[in-house]
Amino acid sequence: MNADRLENAKGDNSCDSLLLDSQMCFALYSTSLLMTKVYKPLLQALGLTYPQYLTMMVLWEKDGLTVGEISTRLLTDPGSLTPLLKRLEVEGFLSRTRSRNDERVVIVELTPAGQALRERAANIPQCILDATGQSVERLQTLQSELINLRTHLQETL
Repeated sequence: MNADRLENAKGDNSCDSLLLDSQMCFALYSTSLLMTKVYKPLLQALGLTYPQYLTMMVLWEKDGLTVGEISTRLLTDPGSLTPLLKRLEVEGFLSRTRSRNDERVVIVELTPAGQALRERAANIPQCILDATGQSVERLQTLQSELINLRTHLQETL
């Protein structure tokens, strides 16, 4: 909800609390959609979708993770990650192998092509920063606030 309207909504049953533009969730949702649209042409040049890009960033941070570890890092279900990983494997960016200790565990490792893709993606953060029209400091503050919100929401589940 909008902060101004949140105060009114606590003790007020007015219809204002149900206006779309009064909903914080819609502000987050619509901003996320637009952010993804800004990423799209940048990622198309690399042959990636946005979820694939996020997965590659996780692996660029730390290679050799299990599907479960990647899933945890991305806050997603491991089952929904499998088709995405298969596609990245077909594209030659990563390999998936079963653990020798536990065949239920799949280890994901970057290939040389997947490692090289990192260099090709290096300019994307600056392109996104430019598209936002915001300062680095303002975006860092916003990111911190969003992470705090996410943490509180996770605690309610």
